[in-house]
Amino acid sequence: MIFFRYQTFRFIWLAKPAGRYLHKDHQLWSPLTLADFEAINRCEKSLPKNFNFAGDVLDQWSQKEKAGERPANPALWWVNGKGDEVKWSFEELGSLSRKAANVLTDPCGLKRGDRVAVILPRIPEWWLVNVACMRTVSELNWAAIFSYHVGLGPILYRSASAEHNCVETGSQEPMAIYFTSGTTGSPKMAQHSQSSLGIGYTLCGRYWLDLKSSDIMWNMSDTGWIKAAIGSVFSTWLQGACVFVHRMAQFDTDTFLDTLTTYPITTLCSAPTVYRMLVQKDLKRYKFKKLRHCLTGGEPLNPEVLEQWKAQTGLELYEGYGQTEVGIICANQKGQEIKQGSMGKGVLPYDVQIIDENGNILPPGKEGEIALRLKSTRPFCFFSEYVDNPEKTAATIRGDFYTTGDRGVMDSDGYFWFVGRADDVIISSGYRIGPFEVESALIEHPAVVESAVVSSPDPVRGEVVKAFVVLSAPFKSSNPEKLILELQDHVKKSTAPYKYPRKVEFVPELPKTVTGKIKRNVLRDHEWGRT
Repeated sequence: MIFFRYQTFRFIWLAKPAGRYLHKDHQLWSPLTLADFEAINRCEKSLPKNFNFAGDVLDQWSQKEKAGERPANPALWWVNGKGDEVKWSFEELGSLSRKAANVLTDPCGLKRGDRVAVILPRIPEWWLVNVACMRTVSELNWAAIFSYHVGLGPILYRSASAEHNCVETGSQEPMAIYFTSGTTGSPKMAQHSQSSLGIGYTLCGRYWLDLKSSDIMWNMSDTGWIKAAIGSVFSTWLQGACVFVHRMAQFDTDTFLDTLTTYPITTLCSAPTVYRMLVQKDLKRYKFKKLRHCLTGGEPLNPEVLEQWKAQTGLELYEGYGQTEVGIICANQKGQEIKQGSMGKGVLPYDVQIIDENGNILPPGKEGEIALRLKSTRPFCFFSEYVDNPEKTAATIRGDFYTTGDRGVMDSDGYFWFVGRADDVIISSGYRIGPFEVESALIEHPAVVESAVVSSPDPVRGEVVKAFVVLSAPFKSSNPEKLILELQDHVKKSTAPYKYPRKVEFVPELPKTVTGKIKRNVLRDHEWGRT
């Protein structure tokens, strides 16, 4: 396992590309096209026996770039806010990643199937090492590390050859291991194949991200999570678009907004937490350079935030719902009507349904578990397994369905509405209450910046709704007893009387994962004395 210290790799940013070498199969067979990948996702074409993202996608864009068949956008555009900037074309990315692949295979001694832990922040080398591992068939994960001497990396890289034939890989051969978010327990290691990542996000890039090769995509996800793979690697580069990256070690609203006004970013994707912070600003003061399409995912989007974002920017927010294990499941896609509070409709190649505890499909309007119907074979875009955890892998299947562990409702038009994690749903006096609906009602009130709703023990009702609330600045000095009554009354009127939070606690911040998801399990465990 290899860990690259990013301080030692600044020399790569200015390296000049050398010669380029095609995936060896391209000398014998016609290359797969974007239309082929879309047909595979629509189940109109079989999965090829062999596939490698570096050779079958990135090197093909490099060829189009040489032939003048692709806009002049870089493949990767990186800035750090301090004047440093890196722009790599697909040809440069190919050349540099082949040199890195030779370092991995020769001095490092990596063999087919070895696992490489890439622990790097948002710097160009993260993308470089990812592509190099694809070329060498080294499986990426984020577990153990082996550190090189500070001065050794640059010497090895400078002397490495830029000639490297991309290894032939099977479509179902392992490519990467991603950790799940860990919002309800310890993270699990979900293993993905060459095709589940490299082909499976084709339709996502076209219809949800709405990307063309002339677009510049800024996805805010940190590098260790599946959303980085979706928005900052596979979906974007499948469409030949540019991946934009800002180093931004810690999120800052002013830096974020200044970046949108300075650079010609066309497409933005970030967690709802970011948008909740942004709408606290006077966004009408900012003139975004080229922004046209905004997306969000990772946790539910409150309708109030969607309304405020559109009112201030004129842009819709297109929410998507997915999991580390299976990618994007539902989405509000460009051209579809957006129903506020909905995650959108199920996306191909999935057949998304709401089922009961026995695996029976529920009718529209009935709450149940969000699930994916399995055909005769497991979909190619599924994860392969939870590594070293066959019991957890098997537990995801219920009859003919893969179960997500999330509860939701589908309406008569096929739109899905998130209720909460199965573990998060509150049962009070026999009523089932989803935390997201209560949180969405709370955030409509001007006193609330964000909130988290969990169950709390009650001797009469078994459990009741408790809200942890982060207050906006003007309300921090308010009388707490009066404000609690005001918030409770607001939720009663916005939802239903039985759903209001009988307990309210004001807190300076909410516990979150590194990806910005609220850790309700931490709050719930505290309430129930399990910490």
